[in-house]
Amino acid sequence: MAKMAENETASTKAVARFIRISPLKAQQVISLIRGKDAEEAVAILKFTPKAAARIITKVLNSAIANAEKNLHISQNRLYVSEAYVNQGPTLKRIRPRAMGRAYRIRKRSSHITVVVTEKEG
Repeated sequence: MAKMAENETASTKAVARFIRISPLKAQQVISLIRGKDAEEAVAILKFTPKAAARIITKVLNSAIANAEKNLHISQNRLYVSEAYVNQGPTLKRIRPRAMGRAYRIRKRSSHITVVVTEKEG
């Protein structure tokens, strides 16, 4: 295990970048798991009927696996300390409209980050 300062707790993170889902839609789902136990967060995401839930589940499972592999912390001692979504690059597309006009379509992408930390005590 890596040496840490006295007041530091062990934490790992996982990041999924350039995911083709709107950041606003992903933020709705990610706010459900922020601050929850890792096992509880996985259960919440399993029963959330949103497309972002499947993607965020993968990121959360990756963060848990990182903690288990790198820091040797079991899943039942972890909680989601940070979870946030940042906006990625936007793909701009054109939709033809009547009388030769064109409307812009914005296909947004997201960067999803989940940090899991060991519970104290």
